[in-house]
Amino acid sequence: MTQEKKNGKIIAIITMIFLFGMISFVTNLAAPMGIVLKNQFDVSNALGMLGNFGNFIAYAVMGIPSGILLQRVGYKKTALIAVAIGFIGVGIQFLSGHSSPEMAFAVYLIGAFVAGFSMCLLNTVVNPMLNKLGGEGNKGNQLIQVGGSFNSVMATITPMFVGILIAGSIEKATISQIFPVMYTAMAVFAFAFFVLLFVRIPEPNAATTTEPISTLMKGALKFRHFVLGAIAIFVYVGIEVGVPGTLNLFLTDPVEKGGAGIASTISGFVVGTYWFLMLIGRLAGASLGAKVSSKAMLTFTSGLGLILVFLAIFSSTGTLVNLPVLQQSATGGLSFGFAEVPINAMYLVLVGFCTSIMWGGIFNLAVEGLGKYLAAASGLFMVLVCGGGILPVIQGWVADVAGFMPSYWVIIIALAYLLYYGLVGCKNVNKDIPVE
Repeated sequence: MTQEKKNGKIIAIITMIFLFGMISFVTNLAAPMGIVLKNQFDVSNALGMLGNFGNFIAYAVMGIPSGILLQRVGYKKTALIAVAIGFIGVGIQFLSGHSSPEMAFAVYLIGAFVAGFSMCLLNTVVNPMLNKLGGEGNKGNQLIQVGGSFNSVMATITPMFVGILIAGSIEKATISQIFPVMYTAMAVFAFAFFVLLFVRIPEPNAATTTEPISTLMKGALKFRHFVLGAIAIFVYVGIEVGVPGTLNLFLTDPVEKGGAGIASTISGFVVGTYWFLMLIGRLAGASLGAKVSSKAMLTFTSGLGLILVFLAIFSSTGTLVNLPVLQQSATGGLSFGFAEVPINAMYLVLVGFCTSIMWGGIFNLAVEGLGKYLAAASGLFMVLVCGGGILPVIQGWVADVAGFMPSYWVIIIALAYLLYYGLVGCKNVNKDIPVE
């Protein structure tokens, strides 16, 4: 490899990792926004999750078109389009803070939906590119885990940032209080657009086949391990979003409504710890990715996740433990200290370590051996990311009906499926299908 090509590859990797963080920054704004939506518009837990739903359901609409776009215009142009749409989506969410009380909720949901288009496009670009640039197999998974680490940094910051902004009276929280987060997101999107515009991005998996995209998609669906992997992504993203999202609602809801009645700043940092553990897990996954198979990682973490969620469900919410968090003093200042939270929260925060490596592992296992079907399969794969919107709404509905901790049975069922996929479903039993 010449020095020029090597430098181009490094720049491409750094750019993709940067975009991985963008995905997380915007996506993870939706869950803490659920607290604001609940209080500003006095809606249920399920309706509070609608912003998150709007963000993720866009994947169901945009997943296949994103694969087609990637196939036709390549990685760089797809990424530029995605970043531009992301700027518009966050801009619409910003406008919701200036809308009339009757329109604000609807405007915000439209913004979340448009931002979801952007996230879908970025995911379609970032994951196959990192997998390919890493050399596929275990090394491809390792590079995805590195990108996921930066993704987790942004995910850790977002709920903490929102928690600080709405510190004080949660009951009076409004969308306008979150404007600084939206300003930041729009600025980062604008910066990313100009970086992408002037940086040369190689096309490591540019299509060389003349086959129609519909034929390629049908071909990808012939692989059992890919179909089961797409379903695994549906339930995985639901787990990743549902665990901290419902936890945030539980911690901030008043005790008389079944919650823990904890200040938003503290709850934001408790939930931020979940994403911080995802960062730790992804760093560990990046260091072990070339030595430990994706199959082994997924099997171990889904099994451990099941144990932790079982403990959360069956533990008493009256049992308290101390967790290090950022707190607001009586004078309004912020400082680190220990806060008492229900032990259930501790177990659920630890699930972040388990979910950390699942995305890269599932994607790596699901697209292994697809060859010419990879770009088309990536679009199909993105459709099922809508699970991040659907499962949390279902969990929110269960929380409204049965309580916060019983709602985590939805997560138990999802983790059980991931354990099955890691043990059995990920095996490629269609190696006789031509992929060149």
